[in-house]
Amino acid sequence: MVGFKAMNGTMITKTTSVNRRRLRNLLNKSDNRICADCGAPDPKWASSNIGVFICLKCCGVHRSLGTHISKVLSVTLDEWSNEQIDAMSEVGGNSAANAIYEAYIPEGFSKPGPDAGIEERKRFIRSKYELQEFMKSSLRISTGKSSPSFKSIFSSKFMDSFRIKPTDDEDGMVEFIGLLKVTVVKGTNLAIRDMMTSDPYVVLTLGQQTIQTAVIPSNLNPVWDEDLMLSVPNNYGPLKLEVYDHDMFSADDIMGEAQIDIQPLISAAMAYGDPEMFGNMQIGKWLKSDDNALIEDSIINIIDGKVKQDVQLKLQNVECGELHLEVEWLPLDQ
Repeated sequence: MVGFKAMNGTMITKTTSVNRRRLRNLLNKSDNRICADCGAPDPKWASSNIGVFICLKCCGVHRSLGTHISKVLSVTLDEWSNEQIDAMSEVGGNSAANAIYEAYIPEGFSKPGPDAGIEERKRFIRSKYELQEFMKSSLRISTGKSSPSFKSIFSSKFMDSFRIKPTDDEDGMVEFIGLLKVTVVKGTNLAIRDMMTSDPYVVLTLGQQTIQTAVIPSNLNPVWDEDLMLSVPNNYGPLKLEVYDHDMFSADDIMGEAQIDIQPLISAAMAYGDPEMFGNMQIGKWLKSDDNALIEDSIINIIDGKVKQDVQLKLQNVECGELHLEVEWLPLDQ
């Protein structure tokens, strides 16, 4: 951030190229490529104090809430301060914010879609941010004349919230036990779904969470090397993986799928406790069998104080294709 004084002595700031790049990198994260509130693609607005990227239609509703609740900025047109970009970075993106603000959406209260009308958007966004109806009651904050400290929510209070078990009046809420950092490394010999090639992307699903990589155009051996983050619920099941071919004018075609059993990784990580106390070593293994998609045994290691697992998968229900992933376990207090 650079500054200069106007003739009246007021300090004027301008967004530096470094901060523009930081903001662009945030926007390019997979979960930030759709509006946090309605799922519309390619959002170009943000609530800088809440830490979410939003579309133009939802932006109008955010503005109506007042700046004491949501401070709306254009990603491309407005000047951003270091502090505003730092706050966006600390939240971590739309998925992290929604894990708080949409922790418990009651039955009968659906999230609006990209084509939703203004009244439906208003009802949802006001309930989500102003009334905080979908948050755990222990996390709700008062929005007085000044903006609430969202930074504190997404630090110690955010992490503590995952360890709070649901009470009787919060039936249906999910308790989280940790995080999975999944690096989608690359695909090999993927299936052709266009004339001679495909435009592949990977979708990961765990519980009610779904997140996807970028689309790599015209490539049957794509290299993503992209990190995706998922919260692990207490009653977790397998991590579901699907590969799709992106189509501009029709439904995306499936290019294979697989499931990852995350139980060996989590059990090994919890058995060893703090991995920083140990040197590099093997601590577990997910064994290849006829019942899973593994190409070879998947080894679980402590590497530089982190619990990591290398996974090589042969995609199922498709004529060909393999996928290479790296999975890392992150305890909530990290």
